[in-house]
Order: sequence, then C-alpha cells, then structure tokens
Amino acid sequence: MLKLTEIASSDSMVDDTLTIAFDLRQKSRFSATTDKDKEVGLFYPRGQILRSGIILTGTDNYKVLIKAANEPVSVMRNNDPLKFAKACYHLGNRHISLQILNAELRYIKDHVLDHMLEGLGLLVEHEMLPFEPEAGAYHTHDH
Repeated sequence: MLKLTEIASSDSMVDDTLTIAFDLRQKSRFSATTDKDKEVGLFYPRGQILRSGIILTGTDNYKVLIKAANEPVSVMRNNDPLKFAKACYHLGNRHISLQILNAELRYIKDHVLDHMLEGLGLLVEHEMLPFEPEAGAYHTHDH
C-alpha cells in the first residue's frame, strides 16, 4: 500500500487521481483505492479538509490528485439577492456544510432543509454533483 503523507506542489505531474466524497475528504487517516486501482493509505494533518485539486505524495514519490466525487446534493438556484441571502442565513444558522456559488447553494441532500427552503418560496432540486463547501470563517480560504 502506498502511503500519502504530504502535499505536493500544485504544478506537479500526477500519477493518479483519487475521487472521493466530502465525508471521506474530512477524515485525516483512511485507506482508499485510486482511480487506477492502487491501494493507498492517507495520513493527512487532522482538522483539514482534502480539497479537490490538492496533490498528495509520499511513498515512492507517487503523486495523487484529489477530486471531489459526484454525490447526492440539494441544489437551490435563485437570482434574487434577498431570497438568496435569506437562504444562506437560514442554512448557516443550522451550521451545515454549505457550498456557495454564484446564485447557487449546495448542501448534502436533506429533506428537512429542502422543506425549510421551499417554505421560503425557493425551489430545491436534487442532483449528483461534486460538493466543495466553504471552509468557514476561521479557516484558510483557498478558493
């Protein structure tokens, strides 16, 4: 098993990719199988999230690009700034992981939160998309 223990420079040539969902990208130690079927063990600093685009390396200088997997998310799209702000406020008030894009919000599929937004007059759809939530106010912003 290859051990991935450190971040490589972003301009490194990669040998492989590892496509994983957000819940696993929050863990600091786990085993996985890369997209080329190599067994890897990740030993990453605790308290950090593996963001899509990070390149990890370790054993034998093998470089693996992290990619956010498509997963079931609730998606709210709205061009009305006030409605969008209200949606952000109410979701943020529940301390959930939230991806904020231009006129679009994504969160891990949750029918209770969907119902809350629908109660605010917003349309919520379910899609299979990569999920890359905000880091939070007290973390480094890298996107």
